[in-house]
Amino acid sequence: MLTANHYVWLKHRSQMKIFRNLAIVAWFGVLLLSQTVHMPAWAQSSENTERGEFYGAIETTHPDWFKESFLDFEEDIAEAEAQGKRLVLYFHQDGCPYCNVLVEDNFKNPNILSFMQDNFDLIAINMWGDREVVQVGGQLFTEKTLAAALNVDFTPTLLFFSEDREVVFRLDGYRPPDEFTHILNYVAGQKEREYSYPEYLAAVSESDSTTPLSQPGWPVLELFDLSQTGARPLAVLFEEPDCEACQLLHEKTFKDEGAAPILEQFNLVRYNRWSEDPVVRPDGTASTIRQWSQDLGIGFTPAIVLYGTGGQQVIVLDAMFKTFHVLGALEYVASGAYQHQPSFQRYLSERADLIRESGQDVDIWRY
Repeated sequence: MLTANHYVWLKHRSQMKIFRNLAIVAWFGVLLLSQTVHMPAWAQSSENTERGEFYGAIETTHPDWFKESFLDFEEDIAEAEAQGKRLVLYFHQDGCPYCNVLVEDNFKNPNILSFMQDNFDLIAINMWGDREVVQVGGQLFTEKTLAAALNVDFTPTLLFFSEDREVVFRLDGYRPPDEFTHILNYVAGQKEREYSYPEYLAAVSESDSTTPLSQPGWPVLELFDLSQTGARPLAVLFEEPDCEACQLLHEKTFKDEGAAPILEQFNLVRYNRWSEDPVVRPDGTASTIRQWSQDLGIGFTPAIVLYGTGGQQVIVLDAMFKTFHVLGALEYVASGAYQHQPSFQRYLSERADLIRESGQDVDIWRY
């Protein structure tokens, strides 16, 4: 027979079980979120925290010389070939400041503009768009499913097609006018038939393998065997002497107030990309630094190649990126988020939201 005291006890026990189950559900929710976006202590929010601002997004008006297309890429390639041109697909997104500088600084440069119009048909593709496209080979996509299938992680991304319907060059990210001009000359001249782009770049630009690199903005390890780097993720920097963008990386990005908690999770090494010094790569392959850089297709400095704790290559930054994107890529790997969120762009959006929820402002266009 149950007494009144028993009913009170059972009611209390039932309530405790409910609270315990709710706590477990909440804990798993936090765990899953933290596996997607790493949440440092400063990014924790409270109910009274005022949401931070978002800065740096820039809308872009595309020029009228971009090709108006029915988005059947085999037809576009054939039409370009008939005019002695090659097809370029340009992936962009709304508010992308790197896309804006490509249009405003590169495409409005008189030399680049005339060369582009003479040698290429360029079609703009919104990486989140819903227009139907017919990919080479006849497969149907929307713009956003095509971007996902092609692993478009950065905007701008430019794909240059040959007359044989092959991608002969892929540019992931923004390159300033001088570097961009090298790419245009390489593709328009069909130089891919002779050598790789890094080999071409070495032939048309100075390659200094002896001058010391500038002072690093974060301690780097003197390691030349990267096959046994322990349980920490690995960041490999390929640089060169007298590199202004390299100095900005070390003097601005690596000294940002949010950089230290992320960088201290990595083994960080740095090499002159033209060096003939021997190195053992993370997969155990022995080569020179220069050959490794060329095999990776490195065409810009600083280039940052990030490896997970198992030695697998996760992401390559081989273009101009400012602080938010560099730290975002480092945190994407250090937190293990890449194992659960395959889209780096979606990860960056989630990371920006978390930072803003903590009351911090986000500026994607500052060093």
